[in-house]
Amino acid sequence: MSIKISFKKSISRKTSSNLVLFVDEKFNTKSIKKYISSSEFSYISDLLKTIDLKKKLVTFELSSKKKVVLISIKKNLKNHDIENLGADFYDLINNAKRTEYFINSDSIVSINKNFIGHFLHGLKLKSYNFKKYKTKNEKKLININVFGKDSTPAKYQLKFRALEEGTFYARDLVSEPGNVLHPDEYAKRIKELKKYGLKINIYDQKKLKRLGMNALLGVGQGSIRGSYLVTMEWKGLRNNSKPLAFIGKGVCFDTGGYSLKPAKFMEDMTYDMAGSAAVVGLMKNLALRKAKINAVGVVGLVENMVSGNAQRPGDIVKSFSGKTIEILNTDAEGRLVLADAITFTEKKFKPKFMIDLATLTGAIIVSLGSEYAGLFSNNDKLSNELIKAGEKVEEKLWRMPLHKNFDKLINSKNADMQNINYVGGAGSTTAAQFLQRFILNKTPWAHLDIAGMAFSKYGGALNSGGATGYGVRLLNQLIEDYYE
Repeated sequence: MSIKISFKKSISRKTSSNLVLFVDEKFNTKSIKKYISSSEFSYISDLLKTIDLKKKLVTFELSSKKKVVLISIKKNLKNHDIENLGADFYDLINNAKRTEYFINSDSIVSINKNFIGHFLHGLKLKSYNFKKYKTKNEKKLININVFGKDSTPAKYQLKFRALEEGTFYARDLVSEPGNVLHPDEYAKRIKELKKYGLKINIYDQKKLKRLGMNALLGVGQGSIRGSYLVTMEWKGLRNNSKPLAFIGKGVCFDTGGYSLKPAKFMEDMTYDMAGSAAVVGLMKNLALRKAKINAVGVVGLVENMVSGNAQRPGDIVKSFSGKTIEILNTDAEGRLVLADAITFTEKKFKPKFMIDLATLTGAIIVSLGSEYAGLFSNNDKLSNELIKAGEKVEEKLWRMPLHKNFDKLINSKNADMQNINYVGGAGSTTAAQFLQRFILNKTPWAHLDIAGMAFSKYGGALNSGGATGYGVRLLNQLIEDYYE
């Protein structure tokens, strides 16, 4: 099902067959009396006496041709609460037979100046579905008409549409099957983003080998597909100020390599590139809304496969930083991709900060489930900004520890370090501790382990199940609040 949103200054009462009105949390109806007939008002008022008013949305079938939906608004709603209301409204109309609704923005009883923008944003985010490969795809279109003096189409178009497009692009990438979105195809799709004003550079295997990115290349060497590092630059400022850097793990399919995953865990490994998808979606969003910052996105794109040429447990590789890594487990591959990407980003772009996103460890799901992503950082200021931004958009983060005492768990007898904690325990922390070793110049850095947040089989407040696009809205909010 798709949603079409239109804005009108006014409509006739005859046109508004499915009318959406807003009331306060006690369902006081005096404020809506002027928008409906006296008989309709009396009918609704009487029915409200018999209805459970704990609900946020109540529907009244006035006739076979007319329905009224009342949506209650609590005082002091936060933006994400309004977006959740919009998502609830989508759930209501998604299962209904009617395909056109008229939202009266003049009836809004909230002091939030952009209530309608956040409401529609939540509705749109919840409406996403990925049915590209369904041969019998129901093409249901619902028309949402917003009318009244308080509707703000220009503001909605500029801010929210860009964010929706960025989030949906990330969700699309994560939803694609591995036989379609392999590294070769992924690099091509990113290249197409040039049309939005992004500067794209693609480093293929030959270039990566010359650069000495052997940690990244080692992960992909068992695949018939190429391995790539792709950079996306957005210059929203005329000056040469240091860019904000976002780095994503793009393992398009992860078999685990010779440290083979069990079958029931392997089938979902198309989403092991969700960190990179969030970075790509964010960069598209920044370009669409002409963000007033300088930013760079860097993604490492590989496929971790088993073959006669695949990396073996016990192999030692020399990373781009010059540090050597003993590969004890080929399924701890994401940190190898990120290791080279982090050092490269720091050296080439000298950013203000670096934030990497990755579906890195199953251990973070054990710790935090699907409610919080794990946050690891060498900088308190950046951590606090990320946590506050996450709370605003309900893409929550929980800060986890980093400490030098964890280093002994990844020290290797045969190389500078090993890619797993061989003793066991602290799986997410030792992975983050590993990544921190590839920051050479004390650049402020945060690592977001999004393994529990990138994909939802059951759906959430703003998604109906599947890829969530986690990270796009979080990082956009961080930029808006602190760096733009």
